[in-house]
Amino acid sequence: MAERTVWKGHIKLSLVSCAVGLYPSTSSGGKIRFNTLNRKTGNRVKRQFVDSETEEVVESEEQVKGYLVGKGSYIQVEDEELDALKVESTHTIDIETFVPREEVEERFLDTAYYIAPTDKVSNEAFCVIRDAIRDKGMVGIARIVLARRERMILLEPLDEGLVGTTLHAADEVRDEDKVFDEISEVKYPKEMKDLAAHIIESKAAHFDPEQFDDRYEEAVAELLKSKQGGKSVKNDEEQPKSSNVVNLMDALKRSVSAEKAGSNDEKPAPAKKPAAKPKSAKKPVTKTKARKAG
Repeated sequence: MAERTVWKGHIKLSLVSCAVGLYPSTSSGGKIRFNTLNRKTGNRVKRQFVDSETEEVVESEEQVKGYLVGKGSYIQVEDEELDALKVESTHTIDIETFVPREEVEERFLDTAYYIAPTDKVSNEAFCVIRDAIRDKGMVGIARIVLARRERMILLEPLDEGLVGTTLHAADEVRDEDKVFDEISEVKYPKEMKDLAAHIIESKAAHFDPEQFDDRYEEAVAELLKSKQGGKSVKNDEEQPKSSNVVNLMDALKRSVSAEKAGSNDEKPAPAKKPAAKPKSAKKPVTKTKARKAG
């Protein structure tokens, strides 16, 4: 695999282990990025760390981590001291337990990585671990050290490899009651829920991430193109004004009518002759597919 790993080590199931690497599952390389400039000169600015007392610039080789223990008092810790800490999960993904996938709430999921063997010798053991997890229909829970922090990681099969998704710790996930307690129960006519259900049914589809277009990114690209061509940019379009829904029942009925009208407009005209059947159509790999595989 030509991709660059973000972590290398071993995955371990009891006494069976093999060398693996973690690879990023997402990329934002194609997105538009901006630099910060000096408005007056047009030159790019650079960030510097400044001593809070002397106001002198502190170069990178003079910077050190500090843990606050009192007002203005810190314990200094060198990078080498952190690197020297010996924790098994620094170099090993030791699978500790297996759980049903549906028991892991979505809010605990953090970042997904692809996991694959890093050499041919490890391929057999990797396939044994992957297939055993798939056959049991469960997911593995292990530990891993990433960015000098031990994290839980969920392991599930995906095609020929594994997907490892780091998990938030229990103390990182906020208690929903602090937010939801303010929601009071109300009584409403059953017809309202039926109308809402009808709208949901009319919008039902299968998840396809390729259908998502970043319209904001496209608008930024168009803005840059216009400015590069020396054109002035004016936004004459009126933004839709937000309004309070006074009559919820009326709004639901109008929404149903609008959805019906929209679906009629989108009906394709009858084709004169059948379209040629594509030779192959590979469906996009989605998170749903990964869970079903696990």
